[in-house]
Amino acid sequence: MRTRASATLLVALVLAVLFAGQGPDGAPTATDPSPSAAAPTPTSARTPEARSALAAAVLLPVKGRAPRTGYDRELYGQRWKDVDRNGCDTRNDILRRDLDAQVLKDATHGCVVASGTLQDPYSGETILFVRGQGTSAAVQIDHVVALSDSWQKGAQQWDTATREAFANDPLNLLAVDGPLNQQKGDGDTATWLPPNTAFRCAYVARQVGVKQAYRLWVTQAEQDAMVRVLSTCPDEQLPS
Repeated sequence: MRTRASATLLVALVLAVLFAGQGPDGAPTATDPSPSAAAPTPTSARTPEARSALAAAVLLPVKGRAPRTGYDRELYGQRWKDVDRNGCDTRNDILRRDLDAQVLKDATHGCVVASGTLQDPYSGETILFVRGQGTSAAVQIDHVVALSDSWQKGAQQWDTATREAFANDPLNLLAVDGPLNQQKGDGDTATWLPPNTAFRCAYVARQVGVKQAYRLWVTQAEQDAMVRVLSTCPDEQLPS
């Protein structure tokens, strides 16, 4: 009971500090605890309802995890679709965004990354990426909010087009160490955090931002973990 009371007090203090002095235009609106079945607004068209990741985490709706029954990767549409119609698939878009010292493959219109180096956010290590059988998997593209996790926290209510947009949204994608991505699986903040502690605030803030933008809910354990991490960095902002 004492631990629970302390957590409640912490949340109250966080909200009081973050929202003190804000006028009506700056005050966040409480999130409806029953997520709507309507398709979420794309992240590019939304303004975060809370300026800090900690405040946003506190405001996420809390519900129990829905069954994983019926989940299938194919329900999220074509893998690595060229959703922005720039002529390159999403996977290569993220590799070009996140890798340094890139060498692009010839005759691919500047799309396909043949090699590069990744300053891996999950491990803090530098990883050499070389495209090819047996080498490409060293760097993988992670869904920061896993597809299976989204399915259990609201995405079952979406149409295929919305799930496809979610699966290819750059806000929810990071190039990371392959083995650590496999280790994470479909874990949420309560069950998995990057070993690189210096990246945990940014990682959790990104999960909060994605879940807020797509109106996904969190479990109580997940919200507690988010608040615990972000309380160490209360000025961490939501990514855009």
